[in-house]
Amino acid sequence: MSDEIMLRPVTADDLDLFEREFSGPEGTGPYQWFGFGSSAGLRREFTETGLLSADAGVLSVAEAGRTVGRVEWCAGTWGRPSTSTCWTLAIGLVPAAHGRGIGTQAQRLLAEYLCDHTRTERLQAWTDCANLAEQRALEKAGFVREGVLRSAQWRGGRWHEQVIFSMLRAERPGGEPAQ
Repeated sequence: MSDEIMLRPVTADDLDLFEREFSGPEGTGPYQWFGFGSSAGLRREFTETGLLSADAGVLSVAEAGRTVGRVEWCAGTWGRPSTSTCWTLAIGLVPAAHGRGIGTQAQRLLAEYLCDHTRTERLQAWTDCANLAEQRALEKAGFVREGVLRSAQWRGGRWHEQVIFSMLRAERPGGEPAQ
């Protein structure tokens, strides 16, 4: 893995890459393939917000200046929204970037970014129980396995169990509770 992993705002060229690489099961992989869909909504949102809003966002993952994927987050709650907001994270890397530690570094960078720029206390992510590589990447990034969500995701004609992970603000390297 290159030491030059960084996150940056999405560009129009990145959208072309995302559409090309993530439009089929070969690019998304078996754990993120939910069928064909239109990219029109993503392009429209890019035009309107740059894919950065108060309750969600997308950043490009770059290795040595070359886009190799994206990280995303959206607001979630455990209880009333005004009292318990957290961020749910997701990642998608092009197949050529898999298995080199880029995902771990990108998720660590996203956790740092969200803790530095929002007041959230909790970050969370989940993945398929069979996706051992993503589970290892989340743990290496500092996330803690919390448990299994039974029959939580419909994909490929059946329900799949998901493993949920979290990171609290104080658990990140150098982290402190929000004031």
